[in-house]
Amino acid sequence: METQTLEEFVSAAAAQGASDLHLEPDLPPAVRVQGRLLTQGSPIDGQLLLGLARRLIGEESWNEFVQRRSFDGSRRIAGVRCRVNVFQSSRGIGFAIRLLSSFEATLQTLNLHPSLKELVQLPHGLILVSGPTGSGKSSTMAALIQELNQAEARHVLTLESPIEYVFRPKNAFIRQREVGRDTPSFEQGLLDSLREDPDVLMVGEMRDPETMRLTLSAAETGHLVLATVHSSSCVEALQRVIGAFPADIQNSIAAQVADCLVGVVCQRLRYRADLNITLPELEILRPTNPVKAHIRSRDFFKISSVMETGAEAGMWTFARYQAWMAKKSDWHVPKAGSPAVEVSEERPGLVKLPPLRSDVPKAPRKTPERASNDSGGRIEIEPVAGGLDDVLKELQ
Repeated sequence: METQTLEEFVSAAAAQGASDLHLEPDLPPAVRVQGRLLTQGSPIDGQLLLGLARRLIGEESWNEFVQRRSFDGSRRIAGVRCRVNVFQSSRGIGFAIRLLSSFEATLQTLNLHPSLKELVQLPHGLILVSGPTGSGKSSTMAALIQELNQAEARHVLTLESPIEYVFRPKNAFIRQREVGRDTPSFEQGLLDSLREDPDVLMVGEMRDPETMRLTLSAAETGHLVLATVHSSSCVEALQRVIGAFPADIQNSIAAQVADCLVGVVCQRLRYRADLNITLPELEILRPTNPVKAHIRSRDFFKISSVMETGAEAGMWTFARYQAWMAKKSDWHVPKAGSPAVEVSEERPGLVKLPPLRSDVPKAPRKTPERASNDSGGRIEIEPVAGGLDDVLKELQ
């Protein structure tokens, strides 16, 4: 186990069709396959994971990791594009790796309803794609961008952290910027974008009120903006956006959202054993006059009843969408060995951002003490006390 590489871990996860891989000191590797979390193999040594993390992050960015206690990035590992998060936990340095899809995301390949393409046919406004973590929001956003790419000559600019799907421009002119590599923050990227003549903006994540404010301003000033938010319903997505602002300006923010909203998509995933694939279930909200009125008055509880009777306006409840899925038979089932979209992670001319700090001293090396396992197969580990510095001292 001491000689196992990150490539071997990822290759083993990809061979099982896993969407996620989790590595944690003194615990066996865990993979998520069709939504189920499975553990397998032997516990992983913490010093091994520390070495893998240091090689992945690189010496030039290691001090920044020591300061932040986390690292986000996208890498190609063992031929698989991955979104990687390295972080400190109570046991040491752990990995959460998302294995990104190897096929081109479109409405058809993701088994999404074709009416979604209507959202990106408008010249300006705000499209919110919502759902819980791991529900495929980024894939749906990529499919909507591909609809634009195949149909119209528009300038598309994406801000992502990190880039998950790499687009090949067809009819559209597409630029992709990664937060932390190409721009220091979503806020700076949005400010820059207003001077870069985009027709369409894709904001990978709205994390704070300032990002939300700039996103709404872009939607109001003649751009089509796609953004994600974490929620379990379309109504909750609107509440989260408006509720993120101070109470004294929420009325004006609600009016902004009502004026520029194009649609809200909320999705969740459901495994179909008969097809051996995971399918997205959607809820879609369209901004009819009653919906806009309820948003302005912040009567969010009334929107659900409008959605129940809004089928003719292009709205879908989860129940109505499930009924459509029950009638559909021509599902797209990805084939094993689908060709990956090749992309070079490092390109000439990239300027690496400097680390936040360069004065963090390196911890001295010390032989780690291994946790004992006398419980007959069960692993019982006491959390490691102290911060990252203590963990590094013990593991290095």
